[in-house]
Amino acid sequence: MNTRTGALDAVVFGVDIQSGDVRGDAPSYALVVFDGEAIERDVVSLRKLRRLIDDVEPSIVATDNMYELAEDKDALVHFLGTLPDETTLVQVTGAEQPEPLSRVASRHGVPYGKEPMKEAEAAARLAAANVGQEVSAFTDTTEVKVARGRSTGGGGGWSEDRYTRRIHGSVKQRARAVESELDDAGLDYEREVTEKYGGFSQALFTVSARPQDIPVSRMRSGDVRVEIERERRDGIEFRPLAKRRDHVVVGVDPGTTTAVAVVGLDGEVLDVYSSRTVDAAGVTEWIVERGRPIVVAADVTPMPETVEKLRRSFSAAGWTPDSDLAIDVKQHRTREEGYDNDHERDAMAAALGAYDDHADQFERIAEKVPPREDVGEVTARVVAGGESVESVLDDLADDGGDGDEQTEHTPRELTEEEKEIKRLRARVERLEGHVDDLEGTIQQKDDQLAEKERELSQARSEERREVRKDREVTRLQRENERLERELEAEREDREALESKLERLKGLWKLDHSNFADVSEKQEGLVSVKVIEQFTSDAIATADEAVGLVEDDVILLRDASGAGRSTAQRLAAVNPQIVLRNGGLSDVADEILFEHDVPVAPAEMVTVQEVDELAVAREHEVEAAIEDWEERAEARKREQNAELVDQIISEHRADRPES
Repeated sequence: MNTRTGALDAVVFGVDIQSGDVRGDAPSYALVVFDGEAIERDVVSLRKLRRLIDDVEPSIVATDNMYELAEDKDALVHFLGTLPDETTLVQVTGAEQPEPLSRVASRHGVPYGKEPMKEAEAAARLAAANVGQEVSAFTDTTEVKVARGRSTGGGGGWSEDRYTRRIHGSVKQRARAVESELDDAGLDYEREVTEKYGGFSQALFTVSARPQDIPVSRMRSGDVRVEIERERRDGIEFRPLAKRRDHVVVGVDPGTTTAVAVVGLDGEVLDVYSSRTVDAAGVTEWIVERGRPIVVAADVTPMPETVEKLRRSFSAAGWTPDSDLAIDVKQHRTREEGYDNDHERDAMAAALGAYDDHADQFERIAEKVPPREDVGEVTARVVAGGESVESVLDDLADDGGDGDEQTEHTPRELTEEEKEIKRLRARVERLEGHVDDLEGTIQQKDDQLAEKERELSQARSEERREVRKDREVTRLQRENERLERELEAEREDREALESKLERLKGLWKLDHSNFADVSEKQEGLVSVKVIEQFTSDAIATADEAVGLVEDDVILLRDASGAGRSTAQRLAAVNPQIVLRNGGLSDVADEILFEHDVPVAPAEMVTVQEVDELAVAREHEVEAAIEDWEERAEARKREQNAELVDQIISEHRADRPES
């Protein structure tokens, strides 16, 4: 909220267009720099004006027409966005329908001339005297964004993973630091984060405060950047620069978020404010800066206790509706006003409702009050004090008597000076009594304020504990969900393993210290060791996994392609039998036959497998061996016969012809 209540002692820039047009090329401006006493004058370009504003950071840039600085609404919003946080643009001639600068200057006793430099000086002096409307395109809500300062793209691999994790970790660390700073400042905010590998890729804080009230600065350093941007309004808004002490109607919406609205006796909404952290003393101070309440109103009935206490502190009249105001009624009554949240809307609806009920009374009082009297003072005493208009006017006039003659029984007519002294003395007595009452009230309020500060400190500590508790609960819930997912996966794996175990128990029991040893109690089953391919590497892999020993039953899933050395390596194991899938090469078949290693098609034996384990029926294995032995005997006879034939042929070839 703007807290200016008197003449400014900060720097004010008065600006008026000197030549050209902002819609054309290179306009120049008459610039007056006013600090309350000294005045500097210059003619500058638009670019130099903006540079001076950035360098000096004046409290106010004052002009009689804001569109002399921007060609249209969008350009004006951009201009407002480039102003320093502590600088405001003020149109000294009013809001949407400005008055001529000459009339405003004349009304406030400010020197005026038609030259651009004179108009710039008049604008500066008027703004320094709190005359004009502050031009705003932004709300009191600010977005603070913590994001990556560089791209995570790279060449890939482990180095890129570490690089990405480092950047996201830096963003998360800076986001936590920003959150801590906002908490320490007691600011109300909402946080939204985007979690990525290793931390955050972005954290967005929506803070209910202006940038200058936030203890965080824009920065860009290495892996992280911090951006600060005020939330833009739907349009341009005007707010009175001066915080007047006129008599006003006040609407209050109490609660976790307290909202206050101030309405003038003409029905105009002068200001509205809301906060989650303000206490009763802060609300009172804010109202005092803006006027003297005649009526304090609420939008519900009966009046809440906090609003009633506020009403009594101002000795104002109270107002509540016959029944709680409905939302559609409040929306309709405030449809032409600007507000940031529902609490401000409710406070405005209460103030405007009270004004509507008293509007006729205000008008009747104003008609009866002579031009020389303060209408607001009379209205306050009639509405809040219950006096009649006539008695108030008589009291203010405080005439001593009307007799034309002085007699022994008739006091003489007082002179104007004596009348003034009498009125002033009566006023002093009333004010002194009022001061005594106020001092007692101040002491009571100080005690209440100290108590509220203690309660607020405790409430903030409790709120921080609750926030930490909620965060921990959320983290534990996520961890619990992750563990439940892992548990479900483990249960599925266990069920699969139990099924495999049951199948395994039905086949055989093995001593894991010697995989080749099958118990005699296994109902005629023998173990089978599987070799995936008839290669040296596959034989070595099987040997390392289950151990290949003499008299093993070996199953070759693919028997093709083996050479001499591979066949010799398998023959060296001296297996009981080799069950093959597919055909053996001639070389491998010959090597195994020479080493008396039985070989049979895998189809002759029923092999049952569970994972890497396999068994076969012993009688089928024996039958396959017997079949091989028969074939081997026939093969040997055939080889012997071929050998005899070869010897005879060689003998005949060597015998000389007769």
